[in-house]
Amino acid sequence: MTLTDRIVASAYTVGWAVVRFVPEKVAAFVFRQIADVMWRRRGKSVRRLESNLARVTGGGEASLRALSKQGLRSYMRYWMEIFRLPAMDPKQIHARTHSHGEHHIFDTVASGRGVVIALPHMGNWDAAGIWLVQSGHPFTTVMERLKPETLFEKFVAFRTAIGMEVLPLTAKGGGTAHAFGTLAQRTRAGGVVCLPADRDLTESGVEVDFFGARTRMAAGPALLALQTGAALLPVIIYFDGDDWGLDVHPEVPVPDEGTRQEKAAALTQGMAAAFEKGIAEHPDDWHMLQRLWLDDLEPREPRP
Repeated sequence: MTLTDRIVASAYTVGWAVVRFVPEKVAAFVFRQIADVMWRRRGKSVRRLESNLARVTGGGEASLRALSKQGLRSYMRYWMEIFRLPAMDPKQIHARTHSHGEHHIFDTVASGRGVVIALPHMGNWDAAGIWLVQSGHPFTTVMERLKPETLFEKFVAFRTAIGMEVLPLTAKGGGTAHAFGTLAQRTRAGGVVCLPADRDLTESGVEVDFFGARTRMAAGPALLALQTGAALLPVIIYFDGDDWGLDVHPEVPVPDEGTRQEKAAALTQGMAAAFEKGIAEHPDDWHMLQRLWLDDLEPREPRP
């Protein structure tokens, strides 16, 4: 474990151990100050956030600066809440979550079909997970392995404690963890799977049109829905004042004709269209501080 890894792991450990005991207003103030310092320094991640938001809003420099400030405050609110969630009452989180279109999830599961929920990086994903569990629908998700391994284990323990089944995306030490097979079992059994899906810049990602340019999004949600007959439901998560909000979009329809690859591409494009709508409505809660569009990427080295 490198020194940086130890520092990162220690910071998260302290966050979970301390922030939950700090009065909420004090914690919120501190994390807003952290966000504002990041915004004033205008580092690489802040500039990338503004570049991404420019694609969404088309706004000028002044409006983008104001929006990125709100975006960073939203992002740091997410982390503040992550550290506080273990001490928060799940029933209160459920009561303070304002949902729209939730019947698309509940009615589908009641009919015996599985559900694949596709999510952009918005709002508080974990609070939305608590809402879903408290609504009577525990679910399965996947998580990338973090470094160091102890940090990954802490995140898995945290999410397991609030009712999620967490599968590692890759095996310990490298290689595949066969998560897709387990996800398929869950949806075939009529269960719910939740997957972040608005960024996948690997060669396995599906190219889509997104705010007028090309990017790649995760193929997993569409492929899982096609293979198991589950409904693919895009869900938008955002902050609603001091509470939380989420909008469940209708099922993305599977084309009647085409190859499996063509159908997966159409499903992923439909998912991207729902993400476009939600991000345009809540741009300050979209936490995309990395490169996203293909024409923003550094050129790849040619293969030998």
